[in-house]
Amino acid sequence: MIEKTYDPASVEDRIYSAWQDANCFAAGAGSKPGAESYSIVIPPPNVTGSLHIGHALNNTIQDVLVRFERMRGKDVLWQPGTDHAGIATQMVVERMLMETQQPSRRDLGREKFLEKVWEWKAESGGTILNQLKRLGASCDWSRERFTMDEGLSRAVLKVFVQLYKEGLIYRDKRLVNWDPHFETAISDLEVENLEVDGHMWHFKYPLAGGETYRYVEKDADGNIVFEEERDYISIATTRPETMLGDGAVAVHPDDERYAPIVGKLCEIPVGPKAHRRLIPIITDEYPDPDFGSGAVKITGAHDFNDYEVARRGGIPMYSLMDTKGSMRADGAPYAEQAEIAQRIAEGKQDFDAAFIASINIVPDEYRGLDRYVARKRVVADIDAEGLLIEIENKKIMQPFGDRSKVVIEPFLTDQWFVNAGELAKPALASVREGRTNFVPKSWENTYFAWLENIQPWCVSRQLWWGHQIPAWYGPDGTIFVEDSKEEAQAAAATYYGREVALERDPDVLDTWFSSALWPFSTMGWPDETPEVGRYYPTSVLVTGFDIIFFWVARMMMMGLHFMKTEPFSTVYVHALVRDEKGQKMSKSKGNVIDPLELVDGYGADASRFTLAAMAAQGRDIKLSMNRVEGYRNFVTKLWNAARFLEMNECVRVAGFEPEAASTSLNRWIIGATAKAAANLTRSIEDYKFNEAANYAYDFVWGTFCDWFVELAKPVFSGDDETAKAETRATAAWALDQILKILHPFMPFVTEELWGETGKAGPAREGFLMLSDWPVLDGLSFPEAEAELNWLIEVISSIRSVRTEMNVPAGAKVPLVLIGGNAGTEARINTHDAAIKRLARVESISVASVVPASSAQFVVGEATWALPLADLIDIDAERQRLGKDVKKLEGEITGLEKKLGNEQFLAKAPEGVVEEQRERLTEAQLRRDKILEALARLK
Repeated sequence: MIEKTYDPASVEDRIYSAWQDANCFAAGAGSKPGAESYSIVIPPPNVTGSLHIGHALNNTIQDVLVRFERMRGKDVLWQPGTDHAGIATQMVVERMLMETQQPSRRDLGREKFLEKVWEWKAESGGTILNQLKRLGASCDWSRERFTMDEGLSRAVLKVFVQLYKEGLIYRDKRLVNWDPHFETAISDLEVENLEVDGHMWHFKYPLAGGETYRYVEKDADGNIVFEEERDYISIATTRPETMLGDGAVAVHPDDERYAPIVGKLCEIPVGPKAHRRLIPIITDEYPDPDFGSGAVKITGAHDFNDYEVARRGGIPMYSLMDTKGSMRADGAPYAEQAEIAQRIAEGKQDFDAAFIASINIVPDEYRGLDRYVARKRVVADIDAEGLLIEIENKKIMQPFGDRSKVVIEPFLTDQWFVNAGELAKPALASVREGRTNFVPKSWENTYFAWLENIQPWCVSRQLWWGHQIPAWYGPDGTIFVEDSKEEAQAAAATYYGREVALERDPDVLDTWFSSALWPFSTMGWPDETPEVGRYYPTSVLVTGFDIIFFWVARMMMMGLHFMKTEPFSTVYVHALVRDEKGQKMSKSKGNVIDPLELVDGYGADASRFTLAAMAAQGRDIKLSMNRVEGYRNFVTKLWNAARFLEMNECVRVAGFEPEAASTSLNRWIIGATAKAAANLTRSIEDYKFNEAANYAYDFVWGTFCDWFVELAKPVFSGDDETAKAETRATAAWALDQILKILHPFMPFVTEELWGETGKAGPAREGFLMLSDWPVLDGLSFPEAEAELNWLIEVISSIRSVRTEMNVPAGAKVPLVLIGGNAGTEARINTHDAAIKRLARVESISVASVVPASSAQFVVGEATWALPLADLIDIDAERQRLGKDVKKLEGEITGLEKKLGNEQFLAKAPEGVVEEQRERLTEAQLRRDKILEALARLK
C-alpha cells in the first residue's frame, strides 16, 4: 500500500543508492546494441567548490536531457569530473596550513606543498559532486575525471608541446592582469570590476625649457570661448603613482588646442628636479578631446589602453612595481636610469623590451614603498610645487581579484601565450556555418564579438598547484619545450654540442587550458580509446553565458585543432538565477538561496521542477519560494492521485491496448496523454524546458487529477463492471505514462511510485529510469476529445459564474439550456450526473428564452443561463462589480502613467519596472474578467 504521505527525506537517498548499485548511470545503461550515442560533459566545477543555485540549474538541465535520451534508448554518457582550480585550491590549502599551525607554503617548498594539496584533495576535494548526487544527477560516476589526474595531464602535455612546435604557443613580454596578493597573472574572469569611491587628480606637466603656447577653446560654431597663454599641458589620472613610468603624453590628432605643442617635450612633475624626465607630446586616436583636458599620459606598462598606444607609437614601457605591488627597489640609482630614459625619449638611444625592463626609473625616495603609500607621497610632492590643479571626487571602476579581494595591477611581464587569433578562425567558421549552434541563437553574437576581437591568451600562472609548463631554459636562455626533461636535455645537447644544465620553468598553466581539452581528454585522448570513438564529439554543452569565451570558445578551438571536428553540435546557454525581485544574488545582499536548503525543505523533485519550469530561453529566472512550495504541492498531488487509484484497484493489465478503449472518458484521457507526451518530447528536443515542465504540470494536475480522476469516480463506484474494468486499466496505463514523462524532471517520486505501482499487475522489467520513453503515435480520438472538452468547458463556466457572482459555495443552482441542438441535449443526458455533481447544479432544463435575472455564458452553439434571483441580490452584485471596475480603472491609469514616464523607466531598477508591468497586466486582466461578469447579468 502506498504510504499516506510522500517523505522525500526517506526516499531520495534510498532510491539514489539503488540506481547506483544497479549501475543505472553507467554509459550505455539501458541502451540496445547499435543504439545512437548521446554524450554530455559536465562543466567541471572547482574541486574547492560547493553547490550554488547556478550549479543546481545547470545540472538539472543536463540531467533532464540525459534521463530523457536514456529513456529514448540512446547510448548515453554523462561525463563527470572536477577542475583543479589553481588559485582557489592553493589559497584553501595555504589557509589550512596557517589555521593548523603547519609550516607555510614557502617554508615547505614546492614538492612538500604539493603533497599537502593532494592530501587535502583526497580528504576534502570533490564535495560538490556529492552534493550533485543529492539533486539526482545521473552522471556515470565510475568515469569521474580530474584535470590533474594522470590521463588528463598527459593530454595537457601533448597539447602544449605540439602547439609550441607549431608556433602557436610562445613566450612574450606583454601586459597582463596581476594579482599582487597571490603574485600571479590571472584571467579576466577572475577579475571583478567594482564601482568605488575614488579621485581624479589633475596635474600640470610643464613644457620643456619654459616654452609657452596659446591655449584656445572654441564652441561648436568656431567662436573662441576661452584662451590663455600656458607653459604646461593638463593631465588627469586616477593613479598618480604610475606617472613615474610615463613614456609620452597623447592628444587626438584633430584637437586644435594642442596642435602648437605636438612633437615637443613636457616634464613629468615629480622626482628630483635635477633629473626630471622629459617625455614627448604625441598624437593618437585613443584620447577623447571631449573628456577631461583631452590629453592623456601614456604609461604603457600599467594600463591596457596605454599599452596599445605605446605599441603603436614605439613608446618605451617602464615597469614601476614588483610582484607584490610595491614600487621597485632594484637596479642602479635613479639618476643613472633617468639619464638613459631621457636619451630614449629624445630618440638618441635605441631600446628593446628587455633593455627597458632592466631600467628602474622610480626615484630613490619612492623605492620600496607600497603603491598606495607612494601615491600619497607623489601627490603631496607635486602639490608642494604648485603643480596640482585640482582633486576631483568621483566614482571609478576598479578591478579586484575575485579571491584575493585586492586591486589588480596591469603588469608587464614575461608570460606564455597562445596565438588565439589563429585558433579562433575555424571556431568562428563552425558557428557561422551552422556546424555548432547556440540556443538561444542570440548568444552567437557574444561568441562572435569575443572571437573577432580576440587577444593572445596568457596561459602561464605563477603558482605551484597546476600543470607545470614543460619548458626548460639553457645557460643562455634558449628554451627547450619537450614531453620530458630527458627529451629536453637531449635537444639541448644537440643545440649546444655538449651536456648542459637546464632549469625548468616554474610556472603552471592556466586552469582554463586543461579544461579546454575536457570534451576529449576525459574520454582518454591522446590514446585512441573506444570512448573517444563512441562519444566524441559530444551532443550538447549546457553552460552559463559568463564562460562562453573562457571555456566554450576555447573548447571549440582545441577540439577543432586536435580532433579536427567540433566538440559539440549544440551549446545551450541557460539564464541567471535571480531572487524573486529580479536582483542578482549576493552574500552582501543576503538574498542567496542555497539549493541544498531547498532540497532539505522541499525535496529534490520540487527544487528541480521549479528550476526547469522557470528556465525560459533568454530570460533570467526570478526564483520565488512560493513557486518551490507550489511544485512541492504538485509532487503531493501526484502522490495522492496514485494512492487514490491504488485504493480504487486501478492495476496495470497485461496486454492493455489503449487504442481499443470504448468509453469517451477513457478514449479522451488516452488521447490527452498521447498529446502531452508528444508536447514534452518536442519541447525537450527544442531545449524549451519551461515549456515542457508546464505541459507536464497542466496535463498531470489539470487534465488527469482534476478532471479524469473526478470524472472517473462515479465509474469506480458504479455498477457497470465492464466500464469499471476498462477505466481502472486506463487509469493505471495513463499513470505509467505520466511517471515516464515526469521522470526527467522529478526522478525520485516517479521512481518510487513506479516501484509501488509495480507491486500489483505484471512484473516490472526494471527501473523507471531505464524504461522506454512514451511514443504514443496514433492515439487520437477527436470525437471523445470534443465531447469531454465540451463537458469541461460547461462545468468550468458554471464554476466561474458562481465565483464571480458570489454564489454561496454550498448552494445548488438551476441550469437552463437555450438554443441547444440535439447533439448538445444528448451530451447533457450522458453527462447529467457529472455536471450536477462537479458544478453543484440542482437541475438542468431546456427553454426557448433566457429566464429573468440570469447570468449567462456561451458554450458551443448554445446559450446557458443560471437564474440567480433566489440565490443572490442581482442589483447589489452589479453595484459591487461596478465599483471593482472603477477601482481597477484608477489603478490601471496610474500604472500606465508611471510606465509612460521616461524618467521612471531610466532611473528605476529593472526589477521594479518589471514588477509595475506585471501589476498593470494583472489589473487589466481582472478588469476584463469583471466586465465579462457584468455582461453576463444584462
